[in-house]
Amino acid sequence: MILFKKIQYKNLLAAGNTPIVIDLSGSNSTLIVGQNGAGKSTIIEALVFALFNKSFRKVNKAQLINSINEKDCRVEVEFLIGKNEYKIIRGMKPNIFEIYINGVLLDQVSANTDQQKYLEQNILKLNYKSFTQIVILGSSTFVPFMQLPAAHRREIIEDLLDIRIFSTMNVILKDRIKVSNEDVRTLERDIELLKEKTKLQKQHIDYISNQSRKSIEEKENKLKQLEDQLATVEVSMDLYNGEIFLLNKQLEELPKDNLKELEKFKFKFNSKLKDSENYKSFYNENDVCPQCHQDISSDIKEKHIEKCDGEIEKMTSALNEVESSIEQAQKNLEIKNKILTDIASKNVSLSGYRYEFKTITKSIDELKSEISKISEGDENLDEEKKKFSNLAAEGMAVQKQIEKHKTNKSNYDVVANLLKDTGIKSKIIKKYLPIMNQLINKYLHLMDFYVNFTLDENFDESIKSRFRDDFSYSSFSEGEKMRIDLALMFTWRAIAKLKNSANTNLLILDEVFDSSLDVSGTEDFMRIIRGIGGDTNIFVISHKGDILMDKFEKVLKFEKSKNFSRVSVS
Repeated sequence: MILFKKIQYKNLLAAGNTPIVIDLSGSNSTLIVGQNGAGKSTIIEALVFALFNKSFRKVNKAQLINSINEKDCRVEVEFLIGKNEYKIIRGMKPNIFEIYINGVLLDQVSANTDQQKYLEQNILKLNYKSFTQIVILGSSTFVPFMQLPAAHRREIIEDLLDIRIFSTMNVILKDRIKVSNEDVRTLERDIELLKEKTKLQKQHIDYISNQSRKSIEEKENKLKQLEDQLATVEVSMDLYNGEIFLLNKQLEELPKDNLKELEKFKFKFNSKLKDSENYKSFYNENDVCPQCHQDISSDIKEKHIEKCDGEIEKMTSALNEVESSIEQAQKNLEIKNKILTDIASKNVSLSGYRYEFKTITKSIDELKSEISKISEGDENLDEEKKKFSNLAAEGMAVQKQIEKHKTNKSNYDVVANLLKDTGIKSKIIKKYLPIMNQLINKYLHLMDFYVNFTLDENFDESIKSRFRDDFSYSSFSEGEKMRIDLALMFTWRAIAKLKNSANTNLLILDEVFDSSLDVSGTEDFMRIIRGIGGDTNIFVISHKGDILMDKFEKVLKFEKSKNFSRVSVS
């Protein structure tokens, strides 16, 4: 049994930096009240996020982070299983996932997905679907058992009856069958390959035995042709290597590329020329200094103008020389680029000849090897016959492995039939179905809903009224559906407790009293809650605080203060 002790969370939805702590085992019945948006249902989100790394409501998980603080979302859940104390810490921004067992942090070497799998399969021993069916009943995002697909219904029942092990065994068996089938296919391919090798070996033996000198001469003639081609290719390669060498020499003889430096000089001289022209223009156009407002004498003007003329003449001459040098550098660059293009083109051609040289050389080596084998004749015949015998023996060994796998496959098929849904699991489910149906109808009758509700082996419902009219789940009103959902939840909890599989002390009902239950249904439901008692801690989230307040041992009131949730206990 999972005995939930405490949950603590902060920066989750409306909860801010101040942690909200809720005792999950201190009272058999707790009412949670508050205005819309105050954070009543956040306890569900905190539990689901901490245990399964999911959001219970239909939103992106990242949207669970408080939208004001936008970081440090953190949930801690403490619970007991047997004598072991567990604490799960989960957070976002930063991401945290820690599992403590009796105060010791579980080794976190494995990936988060593997650690989550370990939490669900080895500690909780139930998954998200099963948890929400036996712990949480919500009015909005909760999907009732009767609205689940058949496959999901089966998963939940298998969890409750603790027979998922057979499904796990079936998955392992399928993997083994798959591996075995792949091994057989590999071995069959090996057999075909060995047959082909044996055939080729036999042909090779015949070839060695019957090969004539004429065959050797044909190969030698072909070898001569290839050697002639190789010589032609070598000449072409030498020619291209020589041309590339000469082009590289031309590159080395070209002057160093100084185009960028010349451009800098051109810019510098242009700048000085412009400055001198501006100075000259200033003295030509001004008789009074614009700064000190003193007259500029003719002598000073002529002196400065003469100096500017000298600078202009000097810079103009320098610019002419630089532009001439730039023109020559550009010509050299064009020559260099053309040479580089020629080198690249010749290297491409040379690569083609090198590939051709390599191919011809390989063909020559193969021909020489064939001629050598033919020439050896009977000297290698016994060795080749020995190889033929070894291939045949290897084929027999592989065939024995195939027969062994086929025998295993036959055994696997027998076990697979036992592990199918119609096998062992079906027999166990048949055994418990009458108990389940009895409990479902018991809870329905306690809520004054007098129908005969029956689930078959495929978990399809059959509902008959007192007048034996046939109904389906979808044909009932929302209030009647709610009664069926509640009856199923209490049944699954009873079965879990009976099997000690997914048994837990926690039951959370979100706005059950606010939506589809009338006054009569509410009273009947409260009677059931009081009847459960014992080690079950029931949390009811409701807007009907004024009506329900005196019916619960403890009341948690949520309210908003400065945009954040806070809780008070009474």
